Amino acid sequence: MVSADGAVLEFIEGRRVADRAVALQLWNWAEVGYQEEQSSIRLQKELREAGFSIKAGVAGMPTAFIAEYGSGKPVIAILAEMDALPGVSQAAVPERLPLRGRISGHACRHHLFGTGSTSAGIAIKNWLAANRRSGTIRVYGTPAEEGGAGKSYMVREGLFSDVDVALHWHAVDRNAGTNEPTLANKSAKFRFSGIAAHAAASPERGRSALDGVEAMNFMANLMREHVPEDARMHYIITRGGDAPNVVPEFAEVFYYVRHRNPVVMAEIFDRLIAVSEAAAMGTGTTVKHELIHDAYSLLPNDVFAAAVDVNLRRVGGVNYDAIEQAFAEKLFATLGKTDVVLGSEREVQPIG
Repeated sequence: MVSADGAVLEFIEGRRVADRAVALQLWNWAEVGYQEEQSSIRLQKELREAGFSIKAGVAGMPTAFIAEYGSGKPVIAILAEMDALPGVSQAAVPERLPLRGRISGHACRHHLFGTGSTSAGIAIKNWLAANRRSGTIRVYGTPAEEGGAGKSYMVREGLFSDVDVALHWHAVDRNAGTNEPTLANKSAKFRFSGIAAHAAASPERGRSALDGVEAMNFMANLMREHVPEDARMHYIITRGGDAPNVVPEFAEVFYYVRHRNPVVMAEIFDRLIAVSEAAAMGTGTTVKHELIHDAYSLLPNDVFAAAVDVNLRRVGGVNYDAIEQAFAEKLFATLGKTDVVLGSEREVQPIG
């Protein structure tokens, strides 16, 4: 007779083929935040077929869902992210090969995140059933982690109000449990408005919104010397005008600010707002900003991190089959200098 724990380990091994297929589908779809339609439906299908009830479109987001099994306490939430990033199209091969006609890709490996969390939820459901234990397991399909903070809207709707513990994971370059805080982050789009004019015939009549953006970027880059060295500020110009011979009356820049301490992050962000206002004043333009997302840093939990480490060691390391090993070797050869050794995946590393 297979023990309950043994059944879980057997399930994990048995899911490898199915998980690989699901993850590859999410990889190929590479749907960006709030547009993860196929990815969301695919994960829901796996959970529904495993006996979970599904609530789709929660918190006003069509791709968000909650899959639930069981009843009573404890209520355990597992987060399942599934969104991709724009600008990083890539085929599922170990060398650089953008997919024609596709501009998005899974640079943060959320195709694995969503798939693995789905299987974890099903494994816990099987354990509850095998042991005839009470308790509720929920898999939360959380959209738009990449710059959208979909989970924030789910929290605001009270969808986590009765949860006892929320667990997540993230694919990285080593096999280990982690207990590190993440970076608190905040983003906004700064929109500058000016006065259009012909850049050759009457430039004096114009006030360039693009000048406002460039002045802001210049001053923001000067800020880097005067913020903590582990702070992060990065931006892209999302709109810079339409033709060189027309003074742009509208321009937009999209900023992220990050720091582990959310108070420090907020202080830097407020300084960035002041920089935008100074840039507008200096260029004769006006500026407004729209907050896109605001996320607190992850709060470490020593007790649960230790429990994850113990159970991860019970499961053991990862053993590649021949196809996976060949893929890993080709990919590893492209990494350059790294402190990660190919083969270290077969052992569980210390908590990071």
